[in-house]
Amino acid sequence: MTSKQRTRLALALTTAGALGAALLSPAAQAGADEVRPECPHNLTCDWVPAAYQQTGDPADKETYGNYDTADRPDSNAVKFIVLHDTEVDYDTTLKIFQNPRNQTSAHYVVRSADGHVTQMVKGKDIAWQAGNWYLNTHSIGIEQEGFAAEGAKWYTPEMYRSTARLVRHLAAKYDIPLDRQHILGHDGVPPTSAAGTKNMHWDPGPYWDWNRFMALLGRPTVPSAPRSSELVTVSAAFAENRQEFRDCEKGVDLPLQGSSAVPLHTEPSDDSPLFSDPGLHPDGSPGTNCAADWGSKISATQQAVVAGRVSGWTAIWWYGQKAWFRSPHGSRTTTPTSGYVVKPRNGRAQVPVYGVAYPEKGEYPSDFAKPTVGSPLVYTIKSGQAFPGGGVAPTGYYYAPTIDASKPYDHTYFRGAEKYVTVQIGHRIAFVKASDVDVVRAGS
Repeated sequence: MTSKQRTRLALALTTAGALGAALLSPAAQAGADEVRPECPHNLTCDWVPAAYQQTGDPADKETYGNYDTADRPDSNAVKFIVLHDTEVDYDTTLKIFQNPRNQTSAHYVVRSADGHVTQMVKGKDIAWQAGNWYLNTHSIGIEQEGFAAEGAKWYTPEMYRSTARLVRHLAAKYDIPLDRQHILGHDGVPPTSAAGTKNMHWDPGPYWDWNRFMALLGRPTVPSAPRSSELVTVSAAFAENRQEFRDCEKGVDLPLQGSSAVPLHTEPSDDSPLFSDPGLHPDGSPGTNCAADWGSKISATQQAVVAGRVSGWTAIWWYGQKAWFRSPHGSRTTTPTSGYVVKPRNGRAQVPVYGVAYPEKGEYPSDFAKPTVGSPLVYTIKSGQAFPGGGVAPTGYYYAPTIDASKPYDHTYFRGAEKYVTVQIGHRIAFVKASDVDVVRAGS
């Protein structure tokens, strides 16, 4: 969810109780409208529809909620799955998504105690969940009951199992690769523009056990390349990787505990500053140990390209610069991996990076009033650098300004000819034009 949506969630807490009568029993399967949830057979699910109704003047494009109708995957491909946490309890989340004035939703909500799943938006439609319209239109959003700063208390074995079953089912249905460039935390979603970087979210946070989750998906981190591979997967064991972060939004130091997050430094020394994400720290100030400062951390199961090694430390390319993390000899901090990496084409000093893969301005109809095109983020890929990725990203923009598709081109997907590929530019994914880069095999 976006920060604007988070605010709406908080405000909704005061009115959610009035909607309680509208909820279905968690034991129900089909909803009152006889719609059955889109879930695998081995998962307990029910259907509670999110609100979709006009709340004000139809001329105002923001007076309806809480999602947009579409015809996916025919209208636009589904290529990503985004995992969130709710920051409120399960019952309140359902109530919030049933209130059209909150303008927020997700396709699914997973309960902490028993892993029960409630679907609230059909897979063909677009939930308002990622804080990036391009990702919204090409993804499925799954909210998990819990609080990022208290994740280990909320992310139960039942939740891990249910979410994994659901993700496997959706990945098979939509042909989504089971890797970390396509199975994202909300913290892996890029901003749509450089100005939006500071507004992006950091859930499910450092206490979501990515090693455990990817193993449940059938994609455990195992060596698949020689030890000298330039491509590695971070594989720090959750229980042994004890870290101490700070909830800077609340001004609270979080207790030392197991984590998926590995701190990144500017030099191979614990005394060196933490890595500074130029999108979060445009003034060049050092990175922080704030849980929300994801530029200063890499997560277990994320891949990176090695930029250097010294005793006990590994450097990687990260947001267009070098970042260092501890990798003591004999530790399981990294695993050599085979896969594809993205490099600037010969003669290119640097390549711009985007948070969307929208068509170019000239690819929209001539009578379409305000074509939406992508603008570069603050990051670039420079000559001599490489980043994991290479998967083709759909190029297109879904235009849906009203609830009833009454305007010209309303609820239309504009496809672009320019091809983009996905890169793991840092903690968040991003997109580069295929014409700017070479995608090459690494680790073989």
